[in-house]
Amino acid sequence: MNPRILTIALAASALAMNTHAQDAAKPAAEKPATAAPAAPAADPFAAVPMDKVSYFIGRNIGGNMKQQGFRPDMKKLAEGMNEALDGKPSTIDEKELEAAMQSFQTAMMAVAMQKRAEAGKASEQYLADNAKKEGVKTTASGLQYEVLKKGDGPNPKAESTVRVHYKGTLINGEEFDCSYSRIEPAEFPLNGVIPGWTEGVQLMNKGAKYKFTIPGKLAYGERGSAPKIGPNETLIFEVELLEIVK
Repeated sequence: MNPRILTIALAASALAMNTHAQDAAKPAAEKPATAAPAAPAADPFAAVPMDKVSYFIGRNIGGNMKQQGFRPDMKKLAEGMNEALDGKPSTIDEKELEAAMQSFQTAMMAVAMQKRAEAGKASEQYLADNAKKEGVKTTASGLQYEVLKKGDGPNPKAESTVRVHYKGTLINGEEFDCSYSRIEPAEFPLNGVIPGWTEGVQLMNKGAKYKFTIPGKLAYGERGSAPKIGPNETLIFEVELLEIVK
């Protein structure tokens, strides 16, 4: 779910209302004398199922909160939203709110640090175990790879643009991205992706299929890639090099 949908919808609504207001403010002399009175503008939201839209927004906000690791006071959340929508002043002193948010940010930082530490330990153990498996090779950077199918074509370079099919999973087996499910190969320059991909795909010949186990430092690092990839996450990719695009 994309949080920008709400922003775009509200912006479109604001534009529509602003245009209507400007038209209504024009002097009567600007309108033809014989013009009939303008019909009232139709409500652009009349046909919108606002119950479903509201549910969608609620799911989106709730998912983001869960991903961040906290559960709000739902009564106060609704109270604050309703007051803001109605244009009412805050019923809680601003200084109290600022102090509360500072303590909240401190707690969130502590949670993030704990997640980074836990993900780092889990990744280290997984990489150590995976390195012992037959057929798995480890490069100087720490990238691990396994040849699933050999190719007989050329190798791409870092500056090459490649067309690939791939599937990406976390070490717990959860899939976070897959070009196969989209029935459409991905195409991109190798120097524009995560370091593990840049290094790994250069090892492949056209037509080959490899399995890469990419440490967090060669993937998204401590920042992760919300909402599915956390900090220091080790990523597993099965990659099929279809073509080196000229």
